[in-house]
Amino acid sequence: MAPPKVINLGFPKSGTTTLAQALTQAGFRVADWKLRGAGQKGFVGGLMYRGYFETGDPLTYLGDYDAFSEIDVVRDKRNFWPQCDFALIQAIRDTHPGALFLLSSRDAEAQADSMMRWSDMGTRRLPMTNIPGLPKGFGKTRADLTRWITGHVAFCQKVFEGAEDFLAYDINDPEAPGKIGAFLGRDLPWWGVANANPPVDELKEGAA
Repeated sequence: MAPPKVINLGFPKSGTTTLAQALTQAGFRVADWKLRGAGQKGFVGGLMYRGYFETGDPLTYLGDYDAFSEIDVVRDKRNFWPQCDFALIQAIRDTHPGALFLLSSRDAEAQADSMMRWSDMGTRRLPMTNIPGLPKGFGKTRADLTRWITGHVAFCQKVFEGAEDFLAYDINDPEAPGKIGAFLGRDLPWWGVANANPPVDELKEGAA
């Protein structure tokens, strides 16, 4: 029996790579941010919008994958945030009955801090781009990003209020793997930390 489609609505630096590894080891075929295979290439978010506008099904061009751990992109002149788009989320629910939605999250201030330290995400890409909930010119500070992240969590909780196809979890919750496994109906044989951002002290030492 094919596993259900699993879509994570979490923002960057909320444990999306950890989720990708965990789902992969649980037997899901996972698309994490970008497709790199010989047969399928492109950014997950862009392909979702292409499918949505061309066919009404955001997963049309992602049919070989079971799970999507990070779906946004803001680089190389691409700027797609499907997890912020109610119409696109609803289209997935309508065209893929049984699809399950996750929201990976963590302390918003800690996540904002990680974004600020991750490559040029918080210093250039986010503040220089029009993003849902974060217009161009905003996002230059941790306070801006914290408010944006908090707003997105509230948005997702409102969209899925009372729904059984949605699970929000904190990546620092020791019970998160069990909760995710129970929600998906499949145990997670691995859970850890992947793609971690070096602590500030390590960054300072490395620059010295």
